[in-house]
Amino acid sequence: MRSLLRYLIKNYAFLLFLLLEVVSLLFVFNFNKYQRVQYLNSSNQITASVYNSFHSVIKYFALAKVNQSLAEENAKLKSPALPSSQTANTTDSVSSNFIQSNSNYRYISAHVINNSVNKVLNYITLNKGRKDGVKPDMGIVSPEGIVGVVVAVSENYAMGFSVLNKRWGASAKLKKSGYFGPVEWSGGDYQMAKLKEIPFHVEIAVGDTIVTSSYSAVFPEGILIGTVHSFEQPKGESFYQINIKLATDFKSIHYVEVIDNLDKAQLYKLNNLIENGSADN
Repeated sequence: MRSLLRYLIKNYAFLLFLLLEVVSLLFVFNFNKYQRVQYLNSSNQITASVYNSFHSVIKYFALAKVNQSLAEENAKLKSPALPSSQTANTTDSVSSNFIQSNSNYRYISAHVINNSVNKVLNYITLNKGRKDGVKPDMGIVSPEGIVGVVVAVSENYAMGFSVLNKRWGASAKLKKSGYFGPVEWSGGDYQMAKLKEIPFHVEIAVGDTIVTSSYSAVFPEGILIGTVHSFEQPKGESFYQINIKLATDFKSIHYVEVIDNLDKAQLYKLNNLIENGSADN
């Protein structure tokens, strides 16, 4: 305490000068509009620069995982197609489900700029929009599997339901048996969802692969959704209760692809004809 007092007494002139400088600056910024505006602009620039630098550091440390995903995906693209006998032996191989060659689909790369996992209705926002060819009802996938579907588009951005949204579900099937049903998220764990409407007579096992079915105009058939985590047969019911572990880690999504089904308009037109009872015309 005595040392502090001695320091203050010894340097009181300098400390008084600093105090008067601070007071004078406060008066200048508070009572002069031009100086106040300049100060706010400068402080905002500094703050934005700090946030930008922080974001750049985060992105830098995420590059390793992104590059690994890109390398794995490129390896799959470069690999020759497996013969049918070998494909049958890899029915439940997670790594063999995503890449497909289909000229009926166009892929638009995008960067995820906003995403949520802890709400009842979770959305994902992309940095591509109408000018890039993105439209509502287009599927969204990551290198790991399905992500969601586009529901709204502006000129430069798109927003969609992710799988973690109770308002949306994907048409799925068990890859081993081909039996299909909807995949829906019931809330809670962002890594888990449910596969419904699979009857008891179907043989299933923990680890079975679940992929998109052919009954969808949004996704190509065979894109990975997840694997069976657990299942049970409820009394008085006709269908399993199947919990699946989602392949996509929704807390680490950086880059995705938006899928444009080039035949979607024809499919919708045929469905409308059938629903309106004019298929014979």
